Amino acid sequence: MLKNLHPALNADVLHALRSMGHGDTLVVSDTNFPSDSVARQTVLGRPLSMANLSAAEAMRVLLSVLPLDTPLQNSAGRMEVMGAPNEIPLVQQEVQAEIDRAEGKPTPMYGIERFAFYDLAKKAYCVISTGETRFYGCFLLTKGVIPPAGA
Repeated sequence: MLKNLHPALNADVLHALRSMGHGDTLVVSDTNFPSDSVARQTVLGRPLSMANLSAAEAMRVLLSVLPLDTPLQNSAGRMEVMGAPNEIPLVQQEVQAEIDRAEGKPTPMYGIERFAFYDLAKKAYCVISTGETRFYGCFLLTKGVIPPAGA
């Protein structure tokens, strides 16, 4: 255990988050996502786990240490519902609330078609699998920067 860090931020997750650079992406996935096979194709090459958390809980914990990219480009994406790309399921509404809370302002997620999401996920830095059992609990985050003090 470490002070001021949520216990779900295990050593593997912290190492991956710290190793990522500006513009790198990570996947936060639900339990139905093919995390193992997709993660083998990512930069890290293996899946990470936050299996005891819902997607919203994992997002809250991750965004306590991970800066999202600037509003100049998309920084948080969601897997679209097949056949209903504008539908926002409850799991995505909950995650959206966590993103808005972490950013201190509305920061709408953009939609990613399901198969396009899989393709992007394979190019990500890593995949973090959660314990989320609801469908469409899959998200793509782009790491931002932390400006120097006084900037």
